Amino acid sequence: MTGRDFSLPKSARLRTRPQYLAVQGDAKRRRSRHFTLLWRPNGQAQSRLGITVTRRVSGAVGRNRVKRLVREAFRHFRTQLPPGLDLVVVAAPGAPDLGLSQVRQELWELCQSLKTPDPPA
Repeated sequence: MTGRDFSLPKSARLRTRPQYLAVQGDAKRRRSRHFTLLWRPNGQAQSRLGITVTRRVSGAVGRNRVKRLVREAFRHFRTQLPPGLDLVVVAAPGAPDLGLSQVRQELWELCQSLKTPDPPA
């Protein structure tokens, strides 16, 4: 794989408020200790990522660090995700303390759970 295979083009990102609201309004959810993953089908050929880090996460530096780590983790395993999903990752307050390997592990486990059906309600 080349470096281009790991890029994250604009077409692979949620970029506007209506896109985020569409996912949040009609989403299925999975939760880990530091992240919540929301997703819904988007009817497109590729999955798209959105990242939400609220102000409850300490300081702008911490919020930006979490966003960089989540983007980096997603870039490496997005080709292994089911196609046609809009994903929003919401970070919890403890997320800035994690390293890249911990972020990758948590997000990988959340994304793997997309392949298992939801339990009956």
